Amino acid sequence: MAREFQVTFDCADPERVARFWCEVLGYVVPPPPPGFDSWETFDASLPPEHQGSAFACVDPDGAGPRLFFQRVPEGKTVKNRVHLDVRVGTGLVGAERLATLQAESDRLVPLGAREVRVFQADGVDESFIVMQDVEGNEFCLD
Repeated sequence: MAREFQVTFDCADPERVARFWCEVLGYVVPPPPPGFDSWETFDASLPPEHQGSAFACVDPDGAGPRLFFQRVPEGKTVKNRVHLDVRVGTGLVGAERLATLQAESDRLVPLGAREVRVFQADGVDESFIVMQDVEGNEFCLD
C-alpha cells in the first residue's frame, strides 16, 4: 500500500517560499485552522517565537503531496540532497521541449527564481533546466 507523504522544506521565510511554490506548481494555501478567519489571525495567536515559523501549500485537486515549509536558523550552505523536478516538458522533444522549458523559466525568474544552467539534449538525455527558488533551493524544469 502506498503511503501519503508531504515534502518539507527548511527555510528562513516559510510564507515567502511557500507562496513561490504555489505559483510554480499551481498549488494553493489551505484554509486556516477552525476558529480563525485568516492565517494572519492564526499566526498572531502563537507565541512570538513561533510566529512566521511555518507555512504550507496544497494541490487544489488533492493529487499531489502537501508542501510544508519550516523556519530553521541556519542558511542553506550546500547542494540539496533531494530536489523537485517540475515536469513542464513531458512528452516534448528537441527544440519544442527546450522552448517550453525556457518559457517556464522566463515565467519563474520574475517571481524570484534563478536559472542556474541549461542542459541541452545530447542524444541520450532530453533538455532540462536547473533552477533555484527564492532561497537558493535547487529544482529542475524537466
